Amino acid sequence: MLSTPVPTSKALIDRFGRRHTLLRVSVTDRCNLRCQYCMPACGVPSRSHDEILRFEEIAQIVRVAVACGVHRVRLTGGEPLVRRGIVELVRTLAKLPDLTELTMTTNGTLLAEHADALKSAGLRRVNISLDTIRREPYRRLTRCDVLSQALAGIDAARRAGLEPVKLNAVLIRGFSEPEIVPLARFARKQQLPLRLIEHMPTAEAANWSADRVLPADEALAVLSDEFGPLEPIGPLYDEAAATEYRWPDGGPTLGVIRSITAPFCHRCNRLRLSADGRLWNCLFSQQSWDAADTARRAPAKNDVDARLTQIFSDAVQSKCRCHGRGDPTLTPTARPMYQIGG
Repeated sequence: MLSTPVPTSKALIDRFGRRHTLLRVSVTDRCNLRCQYCMPACGVPSRSHDEILRFEEIAQIVRVAVACGVHRVRLTGGEPLVRRGIVELVRTLAKLPDLTELTMTTNGTLLAEHADALKSAGLRRVNISLDTIRREPYRRLTRCDVLSQALAGIDAARRAGLEPVKLNAVLIRGFSEPEIVPLARFARKQQLPLRLIEHMPTAEAANWSADRVLPADEALAVLSDEFGPLEPIGPLYDEAAATEYRWPDGGPTLGVIRSITAPFCHRCNRLRLSADGRLWNCLFSQQSWDAADTARRAPAKNDVDARLTQIFSDAVQSKCRCHGRGDPTLTPTARPMYQIGG
């Protein structure tokens, strides 16, 4: 297992010994798709500019996070590429000297026009959400007929060198069963790592129930029947959410994230900054910290840094052992995923 060391003097370590080195930054809660497990069909209300973090505020908060020991940042949404000026934010963050990895999670539909610029600005790689490789199921799930744009985005990302391009697929009972094999066949043909993620209750509460969860082990059984036995090789590094498997004939790995059936809370290293400037220590936490107000109101730069540092420390020390509530039982969160960041 690989793990990038962080000096203990700069480490965000919680009460259970977990070192927090990854910050997911949602730059917008808007998206150009309407995936049924994530967003309402009508989209989300537009926010005023004052209600979301400005890029300079994001950069300031990330700079303090890096000074506290974070060394990996992932830009998310919503869909991050709908935020105007996103390339300049990437360029600013990429200059932080102690930031070792800057990545993005995207649906890929806008990547064809941005991939080269993102790579030049300093983005290292992308994760692309792709739950099916078939046009009609894609249209039905996303409520948009843009699969060809997503595939073009994958090609553009690879040409630009944003690799490895990883595919993320949510496992949903009643939808994913016929999609798993075609998606895996596509990933194998294109030599792309594939991640299968159990459906978590992070959308609107009415749209999630336990019987919509397709366990990862069921998906693995289907893939083993089709392609042969899959060899488990464990997490690729200590804090990884995914357990990796090797295909019988080699190639990029298959990862599974058992968010429901086997939560990885014991090795979680993640914090999340929402587009409205709130810091979350867990998707399922009922508490968040107002980084936006601190960044905007503190009278001097040093005071801002000190207060933001305290916010990061408070968030980490308040983190619960499992799912933000002290037990592994999941219930839908008050905020959907697009408001917290994927």
